[in-house]
Amino acid sequence: MTRLDDQARRAYWTARLDEADAFMRDIATYPLRECGEPMTSLVEAARTAGIEVAFSERPHVQGQPRLYSVRAGLVPPFLAAAAEMNARGWVLKVEDGYRTVEMQRGLGRQEDIFIAILRKVRWECGDASPPVDLLSRRVGALVANAPKVGTHMSGSAMDISVLCRDTGGELDRGGPYLEMSERTPMTSPFVSAQAQQNRREITALMGRHGFVAYPWEFWHYNAGDAYAEHLNRTGRPARYGPVHLDPADGSVTPIENPTEPLNPLATIRELLERALAAQR
Repeated sequence: MTRLDDQARRAYWTARLDEADAFMRDIATYPLRECGEPMTSLVEAARTAGIEVAFSERPHVQGQPRLYSVRAGLVPPFLAAAAEMNARGWVLKVEDGYRTVEMQRGLGRQEDIFIAILRKVRWECGDASPPVDLLSRRVGALVANAPKVGTHMSGSAMDISVLCRDTGGELDRGGPYLEMSERTPMTSPFVSAQAQQNRREITALMGRHGFVAYPWEFWHYNAGDAYAEHLNRTGRPARYGPVHLDPADGSVTPIENPTEPLNPLATIRELLERALAAQR
């Protein structure tokens, strides 16, 4: 990689992450009218419908099982999107769905994710130790750091990969799920032409069924929440907000203090100091 190429990548990363940070600030104040709609299991819905859908078997933070639930109103469009993928020789793979507050907080603290973000922020800063506030903003952009801005906690978002139905291999999107680099934004120019085309086709397919792509992560799609309404410039309040899920019956209750940071600056500072000490 030439020095000029490295500078271009670094400038792109900085600009896109600054955009994501500004977007999160907009979402924190976006109007919300929680509708109280319950959640439904995507696993059960796909099995009942006879539609081929894959679900990640990787454990979540602290070894917890993943919660493949979304608001009930999103299940029919999800199944329609998955069926369209099957028809064209693809299988929709759900990597993540609803997250509890504990799951979302834990992602920001998870060592491999935190180290990956720290590595890129140090690169952004010319390999110097980054300011804590900058690192906190980058963590917040890539791993939502408050319930209001983390639509997985609204039961309205899913992270996906797409598999080739014949081979089971993953469709090339320029990187694996949870890629944390200048290749992460949806329209990154630093992936191959084929990967760019695959991203566009997947996004168009999901869009036909009402799911909106989060521009700064190529795997994240959502509907009915603040992300979707803001990105579509509808002017409508979000109907899905951050909630606690009762797994027994799918009922939801709004999360109190939804704009309160899950990992405050003091926690990010502690994580940074621990990571730097481990690298010495």
